[in-house]
Amino acid sequence: MTDAVLGVDGCKAGWVGALLTGTTYDVLVAADITALVDQARRRAPGPEVVAIDIPIGLPDHGPRLTDRLARARLPGGRKSSVFPTPSRAAVAHTTHPEVSAANRAALGVGLSIQAYHLVPKILDVDAFVRGATPITVVEAHPEVSFAELDPSCVVPSKATPAGRSARRRALRDVGLEPPPYEPGRGYAADDLLDACAVAWTARRYAARTAYSLPDPPEVFSDGLPAAIWV
Repeated sequence: MTDAVLGVDGCKAGWVGALLTGTTYDVLVAADITALVDQARRRAPGPEVVAIDIPIGLPDHGPRLTDRLARARLPGGRKSSVFPTPSRAAVAHTTHPEVSAANRAALGVGLSIQAYHLVPKILDVDAFVRGATPITVVEAHPEVSFAELDPSCVVPSKATPAGRSARRRALRDVGLEPPPYEPGRGYAADDLLDACAVAWTARRYAARTAYSLPDPPEVFSDGLPAAIWV
């Protein structure tokens, strides 16, 4: 397929996007998801599908099945890369103690500081998806996408040279050429590879060869399909 799709991962600058057209990627960086998608639309017709590593569809009274199923796809030591999704009630608050307390009331567990720092990004994507965008936006998880590409490539940590090398090789094995890492643009080398992996999933979604965890997706009170696509 040659139609453009966009894979997105969070980074220090906000979001890093891997715009996949044909077998190559263009790298985009923006502070918010709307600006990132606007950049992509100026670069290439479309994109037809955006796959993003952030929860879409927040639970009300229990953990999401998609998170449990995604963890089951990963080897020991990598399962923790699928963070617990905060509840819809929790993201209505601003401070970590408030968010954690609301999450405990709704889901029975508090929220780690690491997961709390994802809340602004969750809300950014939540507003974008609810804003009647004409673009299809789906949730994906890079480690689960890489595990689908090649289960062995997610055994070493993505934070190590061996892990990054294995993930680049997995992309090349399916005919995709990962772009070079450019320091100083506000993203890490593994953020870029993560965006490339979920762009691969976006292409699978566009081609109707992707599948969802679970199938069909769960739907909570926010009305958004809650599923990680692979």
